[in-house]
This record gives sequence, C-alpha cells and structure tokens, in this order.
Amino acid sequence: MSNICDVTGARPSFGNAVSHSQRRTRRRWDPNIQRRRYRLADGRTIRLRVSTTGIKIIDRDGIDAVVARLRARGVKL
Repeated sequence: MSNICDVTGARPSFGNAVSHSQRRTRRRWDPNIQRRRYRLADGRTIRLRVSTTGIKIIDRDGIDAVVARLRARGVKL
C-alpha cells in the first residue's frame, strides 16, 4: 500500500541517517498517514488516507470544499 496522502499528496522523503561517527546510511521519513471516514453533506460516507496536515486542512476548510478540490483535480471518490 502506498504511503501517499489523498489531500496533500505527501509522500515519503529520503535522506541519510547520520550517526555520531558521521557514518551515513540511507533512510526514509514516512508521512503520518491515517485512514479517516468523513460524512459528506449529501449523507454519503467516504474513506480517505490523509496525513495529519491533511486532517488539519479538512478541519479548516470543511470536507465538502476539500472533496470539491479533489474532484476538480480529477480524483475519483
């Protein structure tokens, strides 16, 4: 399962883990993705994989506005 936020498009980022001896090994930072259910104004329920930043955006703008943006972007819900 991919680790991508449906709202923000956040993906894992990659870089180096640097130890005390300055030895570098590759690592990745995963976004905090959570599955959430939201009820739309027409009574339907949708499930989204959203990051914590996406949850804050939904709280700020409302789920209907976010879904309208997703549909305008071409995402099928």
